[in-house]
Amino acid sequence: MDGASIDSLILKLHDVNGVKFGEYKLKSGLMTPIYIDLRVLVSHPVLMNQVANLIYKRVQEEGLQFDSVCGVPYTALPLATIICSRHELPMLIRRKEAKDYGTKRLVEGSFRQGDTCLIIEDTVTSGTSILETAEVLYKEGLKVTDAIVLMDREQGGVEMLASKGIKLHPIISISQLLRVLQAAERIDAQTAQSVLEFIRDNNTFRPKNGTDSPASKKLCVEQKLELSYSERAKLPKTGGVFIELHTHADYTLAFIQKMQALAEKHNFLIFEDRKFADIGNTVKHQYEGGLYQISSWSHIVNAHAVPGPGVVKGLSAVGKPLARGCLLIAQMSSQGSLAAGEYTKAVVQMAEEHSDFVIGFICGTKLTERPEFIHMTPGVQMQAGGDLLGQQYTTPEEVVYSKASDVIIVGRGILAASDRVEAAELYRKSGWDAYRKRVGQSSI
Repeated sequence: MDGASIDSLILKLHDVNGVKFGEYKLKSGLMTPIYIDLRVLVSHPVLMNQVANLIYKRVQEEGLQFDSVCGVPYTALPLATIICSRHELPMLIRRKEAKDYGTKRLVEGSFRQGDTCLIIEDTVTSGTSILETAEVLYKEGLKVTDAIVLMDREQGGVEMLASKGIKLHPIISISQLLRVLQAAERIDAQTAQSVLEFIRDNNTFRPKNGTDSPASKKLCVEQKLELSYSERAKLPKTGGVFIELHTHADYTLAFIQKMQALAEKHNFLIFEDRKFADIGNTVKHQYEGGLYQISSWSHIVNAHAVPGPGVVKGLSAVGKPLARGCLLIAQMSSQGSLAAGEYTKAVVQMAEEHSDFVIGFICGTKLTERPEFIHMTPGVQMQAGGDLLGQQYTTPEEVVYSKASDVIIVGRGILAASDRVEAAELYRKSGWDAYRKRVGQSSI
């Protein structure tokens, strides 16, 4: 789904007061710093049509199969009506209360036992409204496997519905909304942080084992890592010295925005070292959704090939339309790594079969003569050796000159230096000198 369209929609929702910040009292009595009221959409037909289009686009992207559509009363009803009318889809209406005359039905419309119904909702907190609608549909003999929501407050609704066999597909997450509004200077960092803290502290879903839900854990991670990344945030000041800034999902919303601004100013790429390693559908959602919305800001990501080509297909479905690229992990710098031999050969073959999205490899040496693939090597320091956890270090000259890799990835060699700018320049010069030595001064 087009990230620019989502960003534009978020700003428009804020323009019409569909999203407000302050102190608001919820039904539960809790005071919330954010209030989402999408009922205003009915007074803005252009905006309502835009929302309906995005919902239907998500239906197509996910390849959802269903026999009819039902909007949760009441805000989602006009959205469902527009979608069904425009695309000639059968629609059902769920009543909030049965009539005391006539058929006394709770579900209006034509359907057959065993039909599958897609539910559409405007906002999800706990997921209760969708589940209530699903249960009414169940009583009529219908099946519900999927639901689409415009706004996910990330307070446990996705997990709760999944536990009931319903997969929720959000268009916008609360964390994405905060990032866009803060980047547009509609809200400040303190407001965004207060909303995140509220969301984290008021998660509605707890698994049976009593542990926090995945959504809650991700919000907690963001809170805990703010200080650690404030130290690391000094790194981008080296600017043009870098070909790319290599991150490890260790950041806050504010840092993401600063990082994007610096990348544009100094013309470097952002590489999120996420190391995706799951089935295609799972990595697709990890890449485009969740707390960090990685696809919206990271130019390059990487992935293990262990799951098979599905991992590339899942990432490509999100990243390719955004002109992103992926590196496959063909070798690793850790001692005893199993990423070697036939495995590495299979990774190269997988890259060649998906060269429209895979741009190269994380590796220790050059793997293919095809010029379109970039070879990037981690575990680089000025002195060869290793640490106590099995990391093996190789010098820039050995990596670029002897093993013919293209790009050196330097972590602790810069971060642990007393003068990081000086260290970054030292590694840049060392890598460049090794490249000149490899190809010959006269051919540059």
